[in-house]
Amino acid sequence: MKLDHVVYFTSKSPDEIVEEQKNEGSHTVVGGRHEHWGTHNALMYVKNAYVEWLSVERPEFAAQVDHPLTRLLLHDLKEKDGWGTICLSVTDIEQFNEDITNKGFATSGVLNAERRTGSGELKKWKILFVDQPVSDELPYPFFIEWETPEEIRFEQLRAEGILTAENEELEIRECIFAVEDPLRDTGEWAVLLSQKVGDSNDIMIGDVRLKFVQQEGGKNRLQEVVIR
Repeated sequence: MKLDHVVYFTSKSPDEIVEEQKNEGSHTVVGGRHEHWGTHNALMYVKNAYVEWLSVERPEFAAQVDHPLTRLLLHDLKEKDGWGTICLSVTDIEQFNEDITNKGFATSGVLNAERRTGSGELKKWKILFVDQPVSDELPYPFFIEWETPEEIRFEQLRAEGILTAENEELEIRECIFAVEDPLRDTGEWAVLLSQKVGDSNDIMIGDVRLKFVQQEGGKNRLQEVVIR
């Protein structure tokens, strides 16, 4: 298991994000369209994962879609743009689904997913969500298994100029979640992910620290992503 990507919910289009990030000196690209969800994205790859800026392309269509991430996006954008959630990759998503179901977690079941790039290429993967109502409570991470192994995908990204040498000098080091009860949320995530809890309400997923810090009021959400 490792961090695959972090998701930022935005009202801006992928083209706007790419231009904005270019002005800030960051290499970001238009990802493509999720034709079955009514959403589209921009992506910034770094050495160990990537950032996804997710936005609504077809509002009326997206509002009718029964898809957990789309529902969370629409819920959060009613207030403002901001970090939404994280995605972890697993090597056998069917087995992982069985494992967490046996722990008592209800799930969406393994779903097929795809994204159409600007060049028309179809990227495919399998995806899994833990069932929970969309609310201001902290969403669990969701899980992914790509059709193409990560080593091959990253080689393709380098060849296409999507993952640059400059970006490969960067890594996502920490994901910080602002929550009302750090002890509770760290414990629940530790059970879900079969990981140990650290001394500071944190969990290590590979080389990335998931840290839970206390806040009073407001949404329980991913608050900060440390990249360096």
